[in-house]
Order: sequence, then structure tokens, then C-alpha cells
Amino acid sequence: MCAIVTRPRILRLLGWTESLGTPVHLHPSTPISGLFSRYHERGRDGSVFGFGADRGLHLLRLIASGAFERFPELTLVVGPLGEALPFWINRIDYMHGKQIATGRYPHMKPLPMKPSEYLRRNVWVTTSGLPWTEDVMYVRQKMGADRVMYAMDYPHQYEPAEVAEQDALPISGEEKFEFFEGIATRVFDLDLPPATS
Repeated sequence: MCAIVTRPRILRLLGWTESLGTPVHLHPSTPISGLFSRYHERGRDGSVFGFGADRGLHLLRLIASGAFERFPELTLVVGPLGEALPFWINRIDYMHGKQIATGRYPHMKPLPMKPSEYLRRNVWVTTSGLPWTEDVMYVRQKMGADRVMYAMDYPHQYEPAEVAEQDALPISGEEKFEFFEGIATRVFDLDLPPATS
């Protein structure tokens, strides 16, 4: 089991969050010190790659650690369309299964479900930072339309034109409402006033 989920303070945080029914937004950060110099020396340490690589790694560590078995109602929200994990999910499932079958990593224990199943059960993603039609539609297909919600990476990637592009997604009006408002309202348990015309 990964150290991230055996630390008492992390276990308390995850358990407390699950008991409250409160989602955790897994926010990006600079890669850990042991990896930072490799990213930094090529200018890849921030939003351009390092943030996503680091956050994707943490999400995979949580899945592989059994955190979602211990806390099955735990909800995570992850930006830039799940930090590329939906694009890798078939390979992650395949290679995770092979690693378990061969015993290559003795500290890795079998999970009752595939990594993709935890991703689809416990994780919601936002479009923040990746608002392009093809990417959004692909992740909706891989994760489920009910797992993908709109967000803008304001103020770091403030592009008002992206709202028009997202509004032109090839989905129904009902799906657009869910994408722009409905999913977030449920995930974050928001009490919004009724819309007025």
C-alpha cells in the first residue's frame, strides 16, 4: 500500500471528507523536490506539464493504494480533464493487471476493481485548462458524460472564447445544462436560487 494512504493524517482527512460527503479538489502543485529539477531545467515544471504529471501521479497513487476501497464514497474533483489519465486508462488497466499478476512490485496489492472503475466511480473532472472540443468529447466518452463539468482556469488561462466553443459542443441542450451547471451543483451540493428569465 502506498505511503500516501497509510499516513494517519491523510487517513483522517480522507475519512472525515467522506463522512461529510464533501468532494476533495485535487489541486496542482509543483512536482516534488526529487523530480522538480528534471522538469525545471527544461521549463516543464508548471502548468505546461509538471502540474499535470504530478497530480496524475498522486491520483494513480490513491487508486493503487486502495484508498477508494477504504473510502468508497470519497469524491475527488480533478482539473485538466483528469490530468491525461482518461487518455491512458486502457494501458493503465492493462499494465496494472500485469504488475499484480507478475508480482513485480511486492508492495502493490490486488484491487477488487480495475483502476478505470475507481476513476469512473470516485472521480469527476473539469475542463479547466483543456477546453478543446475533441478532448472534452473523448473524456466524456471514456469517463461518462456525468463525470465531466465545465470550468475555466481563471485567471491563468482566461480565454472568454472558450465558453462559446464549449457551448457549441455536439451535445443536447439538456446535456449542456448538466455540463455547465447541473453536475457541479450536485457534486458540490450547491443550493442555487432558481433561474429567472
